[in-house]
Amino acid sequence: MPLRRMLLHHSRRFSSSTSITPPLITPTLLKQCNSIAQVNLIHQQTLVQGLITNFSTNLISTYIALNSPSHALSLLQNLTPSPSSVYFWNALIRGSIRPGLLNRSLALFRNMWRLGWSPDNYTFPLVFKACGDLLCCRIGASIHGVVFSTGFESNVFVCNAIVAMYGRSGELDCARQLFDEMCGRRVFDLVSWNSIVGVYVQRGDCKNALRLFDRMCKLGDFDIRPDVVSLVNLLPACALMGAWLCGKEVHGFAVRSGLFEDLFVGNALVDMYAKCGMVDEASKVFERIREKDVVSWNAMVTGYSQIGRFEDALGLFQKMREENIELNVVSWSAVIAGYAQRGLGCATLDVFREMQGCGSKPNEITLVSLLSGCASVGALLHGKETHCYAIKCMLNFEGSDLEDDLMVINALIDVYAKCKSIDVAHAMFDSIAPKDRDVVSWTVIIGGYAQHGEANVALELFSRMLKQDRLLKPNSFTISCALMACARLAALRLGRQIHAYVLRNHYDSAFLYVANCLIDMYVKSGDIDAARVVFDNLKQRNFVSWTSLMTGYGIHGRGGEALEVFDEMRRLGLQPDGVTLLVVLYACSHSGMIDQGIKFFNSMSKEFGVVPGQEHYACMVDLLGRAGRLNEAMELIEGMPMEPSPVVWVALLSGCRIHANVGLGEYAAKKLLELDSDNDGSYTLLSNIYANARRWKDVARIRSLMKNTGTKKRPGCSWVQGKKGTATFYVADKTHPQSKQIYEILRGLIQRIKVLGYVPETSFALHDVDDEEKDDLLFEHSEKLALAYGILISAPGAPIRITKNLRVCGDCHDAITYISMIIDHEIILRDSSRFHHFKKGSCSCRGYW
Repeated sequence: MPLRRMLLHHSRRFSSSTSITPPLITPTLLKQCNSIAQVNLIHQQTLVQGLITNFSTNLISTYIALNSPSHALSLLQNLTPSPSSVYFWNALIRGSIRPGLLNRSLALFRNMWRLGWSPDNYTFPLVFKACGDLLCCRIGASIHGVVFSTGFESNVFVCNAIVAMYGRSGELDCARQLFDEMCGRRVFDLVSWNSIVGVYVQRGDCKNALRLFDRMCKLGDFDIRPDVVSLVNLLPACALMGAWLCGKEVHGFAVRSGLFEDLFVGNALVDMYAKCGMVDEASKVFERIREKDVVSWNAMVTGYSQIGRFEDALGLFQKMREENIELNVVSWSAVIAGYAQRGLGCATLDVFREMQGCGSKPNEITLVSLLSGCASVGALLHGKETHCYAIKCMLNFEGSDLEDDLMVINALIDVYAKCKSIDVAHAMFDSIAPKDRDVVSWTVIIGGYAQHGEANVALELFSRMLKQDRLLKPNSFTISCALMACARLAALRLGRQIHAYVLRNHYDSAFLYVANCLIDMYVKSGDIDAARVVFDNLKQRNFVSWTSLMTGYGIHGRGGEALEVFDEMRRLGLQPDGVTLLVVLYACSHSGMIDQGIKFFNSMSKEFGVVPGQEHYACMVDLLGRAGRLNEAMELIEGMPMEPSPVVWVALLSGCRIHANVGLGEYAAKKLLELDSDNDGSYTLLSNIYANARRWKDVARIRSLMKNTGTKKRPGCSWVQGKKGTATFYVADKTHPQSKQIYEILRGLIQRIKVLGYVPETSFALHDVDDEEKDDLLFEHSEKLALAYGILISAPGAPIRITKNLRVCGDCHDAITYISMIIDHEIILRDSSRFHHFKKGSCSCRGYW
């Protein structure tokens, strides 16, 4: 008869007649129970027969075995405390140490303590694990006090658990203090050392982890000899620090001690070498592993991807398929991440589609890498599709990890910003609770505005970050984004403040990256000498450092100094590349160094091994055009080994504008139209050429053509830096509160410089009106209004810094040159092409603007 039917039968017979013998209850009978209902029937019989005291522990054990902790607890709470029965409390606590139930394990411990039970050396480690998983150091510290009161402070098993709890909760100092006390009392074992080393690795303090491992090895105690766990703990620390030499020593120890044959050690060594960029060494270890698992393969694929050896990564990936190695999400993510990190967005998307076709489910790392690939190619639609997938499958799910969610949201902010959907990016940033934003959240939104939105908003956000969360320190990328925004706005004052912040807060680990951004900021804000000071103080330099400084000298019209920097770079053994030579040609062009520019261009292939590209030809056309050698420029274009791009024809058109060559200008404009170039600057240049030749019908035709093609001319805009911020002016602008004073100052200046010989260049007034009206139109240009305001607000002798979004008007250039003769200010004007330093009646461009 089945157990359940037998129990029910006896139960009914016993309840209907007291003369019938009740069923015999034994521990064996309880062990046969395979459901809670069966145990409940026996439990009922023990109560009826008065046998509950004899069978309480057996019932508790059975309830625990059948996963019914509530029934077990109801019995356990009525037991008399005894050391042997503590086992049941431990079993209940152990059963609660899993996601969603951790607080129950602590409640069980409190209940146990309240009822007078004494925890044993198994209870405490379980409870401390729950505290560590909950990151609840406060409760853990209280239970640490209970350990002392119950005499378990000398139990190494319990002390190891406390060290691990403090480490997981982020209390590194408490963990180390307890470990040192354990060493002082000689209460430690190999687990103690592994625990404290593991704590330091988890908290990112790899230096101390390595020091402790070295100290452990020097103990000379056979029982404390490093084991597999010790090595697997330490090797990730070597990888994080790039300490490949230390990793090699660990490798040697593993070989000498026979631990190398362990798969976990082999995988950790492959991972360490790969993350240190030593993939050939990683490959040697990989080949020596006899029984490889998917972790071994993934470590190698990831290593190849990270250093850009895509063919090797894909070859290994294909080999995994051929050998029927089960590809997991790490395998796919490694390949996707490798493509994304190199900006190969299309390949990233192809691999992701293949991953989905194989039925492998992506995780947060996969999505972040995929979004990075979308951002690199501006694939907004794919970014949106990924966003939808994240919402449906990952974000805001119950029990989801907040850090993982934030990682995906940050990647989404980045992709929307880089795809120029900056409003959506900002909405996503605002959706993150202020307390949950990390430095990456702030960096991606600041960088988005700095690169693809409003630089002013980027700086406002940077200021908000510093004010709102003083505990959140900007990293080097945040600083670089803020400096990029300063460079775009020529906001020298704020750029200097950020420079001071960098010096105060010691960004030593990434200073080269930040320093290059500082050089760029000073260059674009008009202080090339400050940029040189930053450059001279660098302990190490890379190509970006040299190129940024040379570019600065070029756009400030100091071509001779740019070539000196170039020569110094070559003396140090650095081989110029195509970008460096482009900068050199640019410097020659903007400084009137025609012969030097031609010499460099002609020797590019032979002396430097660089084949001239479209940009180099465009720079040479610009150089010859500025010098009036338009026929030579045309010959150069005709001799190009590739079809000229729009930038080449724009350079020629610009030269035609300077030297009023209508015929050649029309030809260049025709070529631009054939290439479907809708650059508003091209139309403006041709319109200027016609206006200068007084061909007003052609000017009207160009305007009509712009209207029909939907091409809008950007309005001229100039802004000037002041103590209280930036003031912006448009042509004929009268919106400024001090507009009346600005126009009075400007009127007085124009009257004074006319006496000195200034004559308005009416060809720059692109309207068919009489000369008097043209004078009025020129008078209201934005750069003149900005200059008048700068004079109004600046202290005597202080430089006036003006920025214009377009190239400076020729009449304004002449007028400012004259004005610099009668005011005690250096005028530094940055237009879309270069810097102009006006001082005492001369300009740094020397006519090459």
